[in-house]
Amino acid sequence: MQPRNMSMSGVVDLAAVKQAQEAKAKAEQARAEAARTGGAGAVSPADLVIDVDEAGFESDVLQRSTEVPVVIDFWAEWCEPCKQLSPVLERLAVEYNGRFLLAKIDVDANQMLMQQFGVQGIPAVFAVVAGQALPLFQGAAGEQQIRQTLDQLVQVGEERFGLTGLVVDPEAEPGAERPAAPERPAGPHDAALDAAVQAMDAGDLGGAVQAYKNVLAEEPGNTEAKLGLAQAELLQRVQDADPQKVRREAADKPGDAQAQIAAADLDLVGGHVEDAFGRLIDTVRVTAGDDRDAVRLRLLELFEVVGADDPRVAAARRALARALF
Repeated sequence: MQPRNMSMSGVVDLAAVKQAQEAKAKAEQARAEAARTGGAGAVSPADLVIDVDEAGFESDVLQRSTEVPVVIDFWAEWCEPCKQLSPVLERLAVEYNGRFLLAKIDVDANQMLMQQFGVQGIPAVFAVVAGQALPLFQGAAGEQQIRQTLDQLVQVGEERFGLTGLVVDPEAEPGAERPAAPERPAGPHDAALDAAVQAMDAGDLGGAVQAYKNVLAEEPGNTEAKLGLAQAELLQRVQDADPQKVRREAADKPGDAQAQIAAADLDLVGGHVEDAFGRLIDTVRVTAGDDRDAVRLRLLELFEVVGADDPRVAAARRALARALF
């Protein structure tokens, strides 16, 4: 089974956001039920490290990633650095007590998975979070670096995708079948959010914008609606733009706030996230007053589209602070 949604860059995937919110509710229900029943549904420490092959990838990695970040260790018996790295990962999987699941993939026996992840050499470590894959590091790494990477992964899983991890019971039987999490009842705004996504899919950006605004009017903190509105408004702004004209004006007028804002929108829609951020930060440095404030506000809107946990957003926020102060 081919891994889906391999890229976490670019414009936010609203379907993935909705899936993540549902995963959060299900995971929290599962943990609460396990606590209520004295550990029923919990896994043993031995179940935190699993061997995965191509046949089991869908269930063991993709499906499990909706409740816990899955770290993938690509290894082989002949690989000496793997023999140093794998025991460290296995020990940390137990130490982190269910905050991530370690899936070990033997590349000799699973060439297709190796190719699908674009593995160029081993050891190689990836993660899958809520069905989305991202590279962590390649080659041998020190334990401190590994811990920092795992801490960031767990934080992303919790803050962006709501993954609360697995309940671990030292007395649980290894390999015991875990009951399925109960279905989450539909939320009060699910129908409106579904309608907004359908409107975007149909090209009705105005309808999508209004639908998201309606949700936010009743629930200002709704994460999916905030992300959806930011994306819909971005797509609406560039819908009728002439890309060649926009880029020509931006090149001819490097200090023109509106020209650079329009070009940054195109950059982001095209997946050039760092170019969009860099363009607006450079414009902040050479503008003042209302123009400068307009550029700053647009940059903050683009941060919303990409997502606060994205490292490019964190770097751009620091650069913006330096440009402003």
